[in-house]
Amino acid sequence: MGNRLSQIATRTGDDGTTGLGDNTRVSKDSARPHAMGDVDELNSHIGLLLCEDVLPDDVRELLIDVQHQLFNLGGELSIPGYELLQDDALLQLDQALAHYNATLPRLQEFILPAGTRAASQAHVCRTVARRAERAVVALQRSEAMRPAPRQYLNRLSDLLFVLARVLNRHRADGSEGAEVYWSSQRLARAQAPQPPQDD
Repeated sequence: MGNRLSQIATRTGDDGTTGLGDNTRVSKDSARPHAMGDVDELNSHIGLLLCEDVLPDDVRELLIDVQHQLFNLGGELSIPGYELLQDDALLQLDQALAHYNATLPRLQEFILPAGTRAASQAHVCRTVARRAERAVVALQRSEAMRPAPRQYLNRLSDLLFVLARVLNRHRADGSEGAEVYWSSQRLARAQAPQPPQDD
Protein backbone atom coordinates (compact mmCIF):
# COMPACT_ATOMS: atom_id res chain seq x y z
CA MET A 1 0.00 0.00 0.00
CA GLY A 2 1.39 3.37 -0.95
CA ASN A 3 1.55 6.43 1.25
CA ARG A 4 -1.92 7.90 1.58
CA LEU A 5 -1.12 10.89 3.79
CA SER A 6 1.89 13.09 3.18
CA GLN A 7 0.83 16.02 5.35
CA ILE A 8 -1.60 16.30 8.28
CA ALA A 9 -1.61 20.03 9.09
CA THR A 10 -2.60 21.57 5.76
CA ARG A 11 -4.30 24.72 7.15
CA THR A 12 -6.86 24.42 4.33
CA GLY A 13 -9.61 23.99 6.92
CA ASP A 14 -8.87 27.28 8.65
CA ASP A 15 -11.71 28.91 6.71
CA GLY A 16 -14.31 26.53 8.21
CA THR A 17 -14.50 24.21 5.22
CA THR A 18 -13.33 20.63 4.74
CA GLY A 19 -12.42 18.62 1.67
CA LEU A 20 -14.43 15.57 0.63
CA GLY A 21 -13.00 12.56 -1.13
CA ASP A 22 -14.01 13.92 -4.54
CA ASN A 23 -11.98 17.13 -3.90
CA THR A 24 -15.04 19.32 -3.35
CA ARG A 25 -15.07 21.55 -0.29
CA VAL A 26 -18.04 21.99 2.01
CA SER A 27 -18.73 23.76 5.29
CA LYS A 28 -17.60 21.76 8.30
CA ASP A 29 -21.04 22.13 9.87
CA SER A 30 -22.94 20.76 6.86
CA ALA A 31 -24.75 17.43 6.96
CA ARG A 32 -22.10 15.24 5.33
CA PRO A 33 -19.12 16.19 7.56
CA HIS A 34 -21.46 15.95 10.54
CA ALA A 35 -22.31 12.33 9.67
CA MET A 36 -18.65 11.55 8.95
CA GLY A 37 -17.63 12.98 12.32
CA ASP A 38 -20.22 10.99 14.25
CA VAL A 39 -19.09 7.76 12.57
CA ASP A 40 -15.47 8.63 13.38
CA GLU A 41 -16.41 9.30 17.00
CA LEU A 42 -18.22 5.97 17.17
CA ASN A 43 -15.16 4.18 15.83
CA SER A 44 -12.99 5.89 18.45
CA HIS A 45 -15.32 4.83 21.27
CA ILE A 46 -15.19 1.25 20.04
CA GLY A 47 -11.40 1.54 20.09
CA LEU A 48 -11.66 2.54 23.74
CA LEU A 49 -13.92 -0.45 24.44
CA LEU A 50 -11.28 -2.68 22.86
CA CYS A 51 -8.82 -1.54 25.56
CA GLU A 52 -10.79 -3.57 28.12
CA ASP A 53 -8.93 -6.71 29.14
CA VAL A 54 -12.10 -8.62 30.01
CA LEU A 55 -13.50 -8.82 26.48
CA PRO A 56 -14.13 -12.39 25.29
CA ASP A 57 -12.00 -13.20 22.26
CA ASP A 58 -15.01 -13.57 19.96
CA VAL A 59 -16.40 -10.18 20.98
CA ARG A 60 -12.99 -8.58 20.49
CA GLU A 61 -12.65 -9.98 16.96
CA LEU A 62 -16.18 -8.87 16.11
CA LEU A 63 -15.51 -5.32 17.29
CA ILE A 64 -12.27 -5.13 15.33
CA ASP A 65 -14.21 -6.14 12.20
CA VAL A 66 -16.81 -3.47 13.03
CA GLN A 67 -14.06 -0.85 13.24
CA HIS A 68 -12.94 -1.72 9.71
CA GLN A 69 -16.51 -1.54 8.44
CA LEU A 70 -17.04 1.82 10.09
CA PHE A 71 -13.90 3.05 8.35
CA ASN A 72 -15.45 1.84 5.07
CA LEU A 73 -18.67 3.62 5.99
CA GLY A 74 -16.78 6.84 6.69
CA GLY A 75 -15.06 6.52 3.32
CA GLU A 76 -18.40 6.08 1.60
CA LEU A 77 -19.78 9.15 3.33
CA SER A 78 -16.74 11.18 2.28
CA ILE A 79 -17.37 10.62 -1.45
CA PRO A 80 -20.91 11.41 -2.65
CA GLY A 81 -22.26 8.58 -4.80
CA TYR A 82 -19.48 6.16 -3.82
CA GLU A 83 -20.22 2.66 -2.46
CA LEU A 84 -17.68 1.08 -0.10
CA LEU A 85 -19.70 -0.66 2.61
CA GLN A 86 -20.44 -4.19 1.39
CA ASP A 87 -23.67 -6.16 1.85
CA ASP A 88 -21.90 -8.84 3.90
CA ALA A 89 -21.14 -6.21 6.56
CA LEU A 90 -24.83 -6.00 7.41
CA LEU A 91 -25.13 -9.79 7.26
CA GLN A 92 -22.31 -10.09 9.81
CA LEU A 93 -24.26 -7.91 12.24
CA ASP A 94 -27.45 -9.93 11.74
CA GLN A 95 -25.58 -13.16 12.43
CA ALA A 96 -23.89 -11.72 15.52
CA LEU A 97 -27.21 -10.44 16.85
CA ALA A 98 -28.79 -13.86 16.45
CA HIS A 99 -25.81 -15.58 18.08
CA TYR A 100 -25.48 -13.36 21.15
CA ASN A 101 -29.22 -12.93 21.69
CA ALA A 102 -29.50 -16.70 21.94
CA THR A 103 -27.10 -16.69 24.91
CA LEU A 104 -29.12 -14.17 26.96
CA PRO A 105 -32.24 -14.51 29.08
CA ARG A 106 -35.27 -12.60 27.91
CA LEU A 107 -35.49 -9.07 29.32
CA GLN A 108 -38.27 -8.61 31.85
CA GLU A 109 -37.40 -5.04 32.87
CA PHE A 110 -35.68 -1.98 31.45
CA ILE A 111 -31.96 -1.95 32.14
CA LEU A 112 -29.76 1.03 32.92
CA PRO A 113 -26.58 1.80 30.95
CA ALA A 114 -24.44 0.65 33.84
CA GLY A 115 -22.77 -2.37 35.39
CA THR A 116 -19.19 -3.27 34.52
CA ARG A 117 -16.90 -0.72 32.91
CA ALA A 118 -16.82 -2.70 29.64
CA ALA A 119 -20.61 -2.93 29.51
CA SER A 120 -20.97 0.77 30.29
CA GLN A 121 -18.55 1.65 27.48
CA ALA A 122 -20.56 -0.57 25.13
CA HIS A 123 -23.61 1.52 26.06
CA VAL A 124 -21.67 4.70 25.25
CA CYS A 125 -20.88 3.17 21.84
CA ARG A 126 -24.56 2.34 21.40
CA THR A 127 -25.69 5.90 22.05
CA VAL A 128 -23.06 7.35 19.70
CA ALA A 129 -24.18 4.83 17.05
CA ARG A 130 -27.73 6.15 17.41
CA ARG A 131 -26.49 9.71 16.97
CA ALA A 132 -24.50 8.72 13.90
CA GLU A 133 -27.60 7.05 12.51
CA ARG A 134 -29.62 10.25 13.03
CA ALA A 135 -26.91 12.23 11.25
CA VAL A 136 -27.02 9.85 8.26
CA VAL A 137 -30.83 10.07 8.17
CA ALA A 138 -30.55 13.88 8.10
CA LEU A 139 -28.05 13.65 5.25
CA GLN A 140 -30.33 11.32 3.30
CA ARG A 141 -33.13 13.88 3.50
CA SER A 142 -31.06 16.32 1.46
CA GLU A 143 -29.02 13.98 -0.76
CA ALA A 144 -29.78 10.76 -2.60
CA MET A 145 -28.05 7.87 -0.83
CA ARG A 146 -28.45 4.13 -0.69
CA PRO A 147 -29.93 2.75 2.55
CA ALA A 148 -26.95 0.59 3.57
CA PRO A 149 -25.16 3.19 5.78
CA ARG A 150 -28.34 3.94 7.72
CA GLN A 151 -29.19 0.25 8.06
CA TYR A 152 -25.69 -0.65 9.24
CA LEU A 153 -25.73 1.95 12.03
CA ASN A 154 -29.23 0.97 13.11
CA ARG A 155 -28.28 -2.70 13.32
CA LEU A 156 -24.96 -1.90 15.00
CA SER A 157 -26.65 0.05 17.80
CA ASP A 158 -28.88 -2.98 18.45
CA LEU A 159 -25.83 -5.23 18.54
CA LEU A 160 -24.01 -2.93 20.96
CA PHE A 161 -26.99 -3.10 23.33
CA VAL A 162 -26.84 -6.89 23.20
CA LEU A 163 -23.06 -6.88 23.67
CA ALA A 164 -23.45 -4.64 26.73
CA ARG A 165 -25.68 -7.31 28.23
CA VAL A 166 -23.17 -10.00 27.31
CA LEU A 167 -20.33 -8.03 28.91
CA ASN A 168 -22.33 -7.38 32.06
CA ARG A 169 -22.74 -11.12 32.46
CA HIS A 170 -19.11 -11.92 31.73
CA ARG A 171 -16.29 -11.69 34.24
CA ALA A 172 -12.62 -12.38 33.73
CA ASP A 173 -12.82 -15.13 36.38
CA GLY A 174 -15.69 -16.84 34.57
CA SER A 175 -18.38 -15.73 37.02
CA GLU A 176 -21.48 -13.81 35.96
CA GLY A 177 -22.06 -10.16 36.65
CA ALA A 178 -25.40 -8.51 37.15
CA GLU A 179 -27.43 -6.21 34.97
CA VAL A 180 -28.72 -3.01 36.54
CA TYR A 181 -32.49 -2.73 36.28
CA TRP A 182 -34.46 0.50 36.22
CA SER A 183 -36.85 0.99 39.11
CA SER A 184 -39.64 3.55 38.98
CA GLN A 185 -39.95 3.18 42.75
CA ARG A 186 -36.42 4.40 43.40
CA LEU A 187 -37.27 7.98 42.45
CA ALA A 188 -40.42 7.85 44.55
CA ARG A 189 -38.39 6.71 47.57
CA ALA A 190 -35.81 9.42 46.98
CA GLN A 191 -38.49 12.11 46.91
CA ALA A 192 -40.38 10.87 49.96
CA PRO A 193 -40.23 13.13 53.04
CA GLN A 194 -37.49 12.09 55.40
CA PRO A 195 -38.15 11.77 59.15
CA PRO A 196 -36.40 14.37 61.31
CA GLN A 197 -33.05 13.36 62.69
CA ASP A 198 -32.28 13.57 66.39
CA ASP A 199 -29.64 16.11 67.33
